Amino acid sequence: MPTDVKTILNLTVPVIVQVGEQRVAMDDVLTLCPGAILELNKSAEIELDLLINNIRIGQGVAVKVGENFGFSVTKINSTKDIVNALGGGG
Repeated sequence: MPTDVKTILNLTVPVIVQVGEQRVAMDDVLTLCPGAILELNKSAEIELDLLINNIRIGQGVAVKVGENFGFSVTKINSTKDIVNALGGGG
């Protein structure tokens, strides 16, 4: 049965903009509360990662959009990399 490309292109997938990553002891996680601050291991000047399925498919920078934050894409990996991140390659 042939694949309907239009159907595939209309699928929605969750994307993640990764600001940073930090390992935290479970004791410390259990004491988190509103107002707690987690220091991240990434400089504010370094570009953020754009992920699908926890695989980096691009990079960009945080921007302010009105009262919200946004993400301005500065680099996108190849189509092959994106398809692989979606689980379509090996």
